[in-house]
Amino acid sequence: MASLSTHVLDTASGRPAAGVHVTLERDGVTIARATTDSDGRVRELATSLGAGRYRIVFELDARFFRRVALDVEIGADAQYHVPLLMSPFGLVTYRGS
Repeated sequence: MASLSTHVLDTASGRPAAGVHVTLERDGVTIARATTDSDGRVRELATSLGAGRYRIVFELDARFFRRVALDVEIGADAQYHVPLLMSPFGLVTYRGS
């Protein structure tokens, strides 16, 4: 089974983005929900994930990009880390380690 974590950083301020609501969905159903901690992290958004397609949703509220939805493909038996780097008018994401 796979697991998923995330980290949100505000590159404009050079600080972690605390208080970001993150949701994990599969087939339109919410399967996990969390809020980033003071370090901008959700250390375990989900564990015991089966292989398949998932959607990670970040609610950014008072920003130009208010909501970011990422569709990802999860394989079996791996740890996935998906950071989100945000600035007032730009976003970067990638599969981290």
